[in-house]
Amino acid sequence: MDDSNADGPAIEANRGEAGPAPAGGRPNGADLLIVGGDVVTMNPRREVLVGGAVAVRGQVITEVGSAAELAARHRGAAVIDAAGCVVTPGMVNAHQHLTGDPLIRSCIPDLLPPGASIFEWSVPAHGAHTGDDDELSALLSSVENLANGVTTVVEAGTVAHPDRAVAGMEAAGIRGTMGTWGWDIEQGPFAAGADEVLARQAAVLDAHPPGGLVEGWVTLVGHDLASDELLDGAADLARDRGTGLTMHMSPTSSDPERYLARTGRRPLVHLDALGVLGPHLLIGHGVWLDDAEVELVLATGTAVAYCPWAYLRLGQGVTGQGRHAEITERGGRVALGCDASNAGDTCDILRAAALAAGIARDARVDPERFGAHTAFELATVAGAAAIGMGDRIGSIAPGKQADLVVHDTSSISWTPRGETVLQLVWGTDGRSVRDVVVAGRPVVRDGVCVTVDLDDLRDRAVEAQRSLLARAGLEIPRLWPHIDCH
Repeated sequence: MDDSNADGPAIEANRGEAGPAPAGGRPNGADLLIVGGDVVTMNPRREVLVGGAVAVRGQVITEVGSAAELAARHRGAAVIDAAGCVVTPGMVNAHQHLTGDPLIRSCIPDLLPPGASIFEWSVPAHGAHTGDDDELSALLSSVENLANGVTTVVEAGTVAHPDRAVAGMEAAGIRGTMGTWGWDIEQGPFAAGADEVLARQAAVLDAHPPGGLVEGWVTLVGHDLASDELLDGAADLARDRGTGLTMHMSPTSSDPERYLARTGRRPLVHLDALGVLGPHLLIGHGVWLDDAEVELVLATGTAVAYCPWAYLRLGQGVTGQGRHAEITERGGRVALGCDASNAGDTCDILRAAALAAGIARDARVDPERFGAHTAFELATVAGAAAIGMGDRIGSIAPGKQADLVVHDTSSISWTPRGETVLQLVWGTDGRSVRDVVVAGRPVVRDGVCVTVDLDDLRDRAVEAQRSLLARAGLEIPRLWPHIDCH
């Protein structure tokens, strides 16, 4: 039974069934045990193992069961003591700009007309990015994601130096996908003809094949910034290579208006006519979809990355126009995303999950709709399925990759303990994350990313911001006077 197709509430249980170890593994030879926490498995029955444990060998989960039984069987393993904590699968961030914005976070004014933040700020910043900036920016964003319990990130398609950005992701130890700029408009940084853009995409796929911690995806900027030739070629490339394709579409009314003017059809209707839609495609945003486009998303298995904080931050109309809850309830493939550092602002999927549920319930004035459990599915097992990785991540089960998060419940916000998933979604956020493991490797311990020198990272980011703003001809706006009191 596929995890992503199961539904029903979480079940508080004292123990669960431990499946067989993967081929080649040794059931009595785990390398790592996470012991004693309440394990939110996200398995088909959505069991929560109270006083549970997870055994890991290499990169893979080998057993899930009671703490006492697994501890007795795996006496030589390293142990993460999760007593009193909650253990969840690593969370999925299905739309994150790893470069450009992270180095100029909270620099772009938030009182700008539509499009100005992109073309007057983000595009110049991207155009001024060096390879060093891309690597540092990706490292910075990856560390923030990990610290908030996000273990898998889909890069949103605005990286100039993909190999350098991958180096930043790998240094942090995060799982994810990587692409590079893909648009064939007349002007813009890294724009080129369709053939050259597709060749760049293919080069990323060659350099980062499936199976690695970071794998290549075909990525386009999307919107109305791609010719039919580029859209068609990108879909063919993704299908031929068996990988994903992602692009931006319809966060505002602008894309529908421009597609109607150019083609006489709304964006997803036009993409369907080209043969671009399908289970290989992950659309970023999809806020302004009409009835016909929603039906096409459902019929073709096209996935949508939903970034609710970005739409509220930028005033894009999600409360009136968004159909993401409906798509989810009708069996569509939806994941959550955090977008850019000047849109979604922080890489915290738990915050996005709570907001997604709140918008869904408030939009229909229906307190019985789209609760915390559905939202947490989007953050984990359903999000993994939406990005085509449901066979590897998203739940805690034997054979899955060991991407795990330990949440500290000792704070006042967790006291007293209530229903586990309600507290995860409504009562906390990424600040409760204590430990994170990716592919069996501890990358966050006691709330601190241990794969990088954080003091050095901060120093380099401050200097890189100063240099980047100067090269891009940008200046941090000061709406209120800042008085130097040194």
